[in-house]
Amino acid sequence: MRNYKSQIATLFRTYCMSCHGEEKPKGGLRLKKPLENPFPPYHAGIWKKVAAKVKSQEMPPDDAKQPSDEQRKQITDWVEGLKCLIPKDPGLFVIRRLSKVEYGNTLHDLFGVDPQVAHDLPDEVFGAGYTNTLSPSMMEQYLQVANEVLEKCLGPSGASGSPPSEVELRLFGPAPSKKADAKEAARKTARSLARLAYRRPPTDAEVDLLVRVFTLASDQGKSHRDSLRLMLKAVLVSPQFLFITPRESDKTGDSGGAKPVADIVPLDDHQLASRLSYLLWATMPDAELSALADDGKLRDPAVLAAQARRLLADPRSRALFDGFGAQWLGLDKLAGKTFDPEKFPQMTPELRTAMYEEVRLLFESIVRENLSLETFIESDHAFLNEELAAVYDLQGKVVGPQMRKVSLADANRGGILTTPGILAVSSFPNRTSPVNRGLWVLEQVLGEHVPPPPANVPPLENQDKAKIATMTLRQRTEMHRANPACASCHSTLDPIGFGLENFDAIGRWRDKDDTGGAIDATGELPDGSRFATPTQLKRIIAGRRDDVCRNLIGKLLEYALGRQSGGYDEIVIDKIAKAVGADEYRMQTLVVGVVTSYPFTHRRLSTPGDASRGK
Repeated sequence: MRNYKSQIATLFRTYCMSCHGEEKPKGGLRLKKPLENPFPPYHAGIWKKVAAKVKSQEMPPDDAKQPSDEQRKQITDWVEGLKCLIPKDPGLFVIRRLSKVEYGNTLHDLFGVDPQVAHDLPDEVFGAGYTNTLSPSMMEQYLQVANEVLEKCLGPSGASGSPPSEVELRLFGPAPSKKADAKEAARKTARSLARLAYRRPPTDAEVDLLVRVFTLASDQGKSHRDSLRLMLKAVLVSPQFLFITPRESDKTGDSGGAKPVADIVPLDDHQLASRLSYLLWATMPDAELSALADDGKLRDPAVLAAQARRLLADPRSRALFDGFGAQWLGLDKLAGKTFDPEKFPQMTPELRTAMYEEVRLLFESIVRENLSLETFIESDHAFLNEELAAVYDLQGKVVGPQMRKVSLADANRGGILTTPGILAVSSFPNRTSPVNRGLWVLEQVLGEHVPPPPANVPPLENQDKAKIATMTLRQRTEMHRANPACASCHSTLDPIGFGLENFDAIGRWRDKDDTGGAIDATGELPDGSRFATPTQLKRIIAGRRDDVCRNLIGKLLEYALGRQSGGYDEIVIDKIAKAVGADEYRMQTLVVGVVTSYPFTHRRLSTPGDASRGK
């Protein structure tokens, strides 16, 4: 860091400040203040973006003075070295409400009811985590669901004389004798119910509250059975059930030998069990996880890793794709995406489902078989049924609605870049979008940040119709590069998108675009890589496996923690990426790396004095 003023700052002023000074900075990036004081953690994101652009040779733009390869390396090495200044910090624990899916699955595991009992609850707005508010109207909905669950598993309220159901016996135990202390019996039941529903041993205060609910009902003349029923209803609408929260902890620091930025503690075993189970299964911990938590063994990294692999091998790990994978790839938007019905009558609900299932099955096979991350990009097989096989031009080779693994002879196919579902969600309703597809590859696969387009750039549909009458979509898209504000981003976006133009808006192969012009899938990236087919493009992207790896680690870590990554997380991502690379980029190694990481297994108890830390 001692060479910053003499070398690094000079490089930035020489090659960057003419475009990124205070006056009308391009891309909205101002480097004046970061240059004056480059070391605060909240500048880390800026330097990371700068280093990525310099390394890929996207910056400086082609018409500007260029640094030498050695100077580019000096900049990227300096940015990498900034990480050593970041203090060890797992971040605050994000308290969040169970998602609708998690809530339904948990009710199923507790009571055996159909998870669809939660179907009418509102959907969440996902990002890295989602809103955890609980409005009065939503609370009313939870009460309605609780009533429905109790009706299904316990029968109607006030039904005296009917024998208890198997579920009721499991939850409440046998009715106490007339000589027994009903309140003490209720306390025992309350502790048992809370242990199940709260996913941890309850505190005495929590049990006392439930017993008060029982006593209130009993004092109003309700039967022992109906009083327990009301107590169970209180459990089902309690924050301890509806939210994933950390336990109250004493402020004993655990900084692993480094100077703590604030009081830091490891998660207790029960919280770790819940965090792991809801990440990989979208439901509460099973008996094995709960027993390990009760015995205090789950914080052992070897035990935690073994449990992660056990959960991944279970069919319930489908939740990892439905919750994380579909969101990562943007496939969660496919069901609601609009397509021109006259142009694409094939886009039936059944075909959309098959498109989603194809990517899910590929994701699950990579996870369950512990394959390399490169399989996401280059695969020699796909998962198809008869309807989806027609999109692949494999009519007659796959019969029936069942999805099955199919070997691919065409190397242009295989991998997420060329699956019809991904190609569809990155298209417009009536045509392909090379820009959207290029953006998808850069951001979702390679983890690069692309700034939004300038406000004054018209969409292709608003171009001069006479001027573009004989142009192909590629030629029309390339007109954007005439605008200097667009050129830097489009120099990378467009070639990647053009490399996928042989696939129409729903993923069918074509040799001509909608104008009748021949498809030109050739391209050159800023680093000099050239391609002429989707096969060659995929090979280039697969060759950037370190970028693919780091991006996937970062996105999974954000999803697991329910917050944006930053600060010390960058060091954690580096550590996991190194381990994954050493194990041939295997997917389970990546997942295990995340769930055994410091931010996943620890939490900060309070916000440090520097309120901007971690942003």
